[in-house]
Amino acid sequence: MRIATFNINGVKARMTALTDWLSDSRPDVALLQEIKSVDEGFPREPLEDLGYQVETHGQKGFNGVAILSKLPLEDISRGLPGDDDDEQARWIEATVIGKTAVRLCGLYLPNGNPAPGPKYDYKLNWMKRLQTRAQALLDAEMPALMAGDYNVIPQAEDAARPAAWEEDALFLPQTQDAFRRILNLGFTEAFRATTQGPGHYSFWDYQAGAWNKNNGIRIDHFLLTPGCADLMTGCWIEKDLRGREKPSDHVPVWIELDN
Repeated sequence: MRIATFNINGVKARMTALTDWLSDSRPDVALLQEIKSVDEGFPREPLEDLGYQVETHGQKGFNGVAILSKLPLEDISRGLPGDDDDEQARWIEATVIGKTAVRLCGLYLPNGNPAPGPKYDYKLNWMKRLQTRAQALLDAEMPALMAGDYNVIPQAEDAARPAAWEEDALFLPQTQDAFRRILNLGFTEAFRATTQGPGHYSFWDYQAGAWNKNNGIRIDHFLLTPGCADLMTGCWIEKDLRGREKPSDHVPVWIELDN
């Protein structure tokens, strides 16, 4: 089973790019972020025509997450537990049925800038809720993963120019500490379990020629429970997609499970 996470940065603006990618790269499951569409306005038909079941948790003009799957999905839920007043569409879950059932959690973690400030407080509080949900996934003892745009640069080697991010919410020590607390519960960060060293990025800003200069950061991650990590046979970044016409500023990150 091949699963990709991809911040599409506006599904309607990039529908041709999305359908071309799905046709060419053919993920079994795609977890999308920043769909920027309400559920009833999401363009389902082109994706369903490619054989995907489409589940969304949308919001007008901002945020929004989705799961596209060629395999059966069960027990779908929307919204990160822990705050009934949180109206931002940033979390969706489902169980995908392969040889082994796997719980999929697609997320779009808050950016948090400017920091300090209310947006950064929201980010850190959201990460506390994420830690609680992560512990519950471990306690369930079912293979599970949490994947998406974390808006977290885990360490200096995950940025081409670390010094430029020192005061950014994505790279602040409090952000990295919150990310590590989740990892230390017993999760595997899939990409770093398979690939070491600098120079691996999943996001390049549209400004200042970042793509041509390879001035990127790695902020799209898969976190796997032990049962899911045992199934993993590979993890990689589909970098070349950033060079196509009208791209997202992110590229897909993939894992393959023996599932």
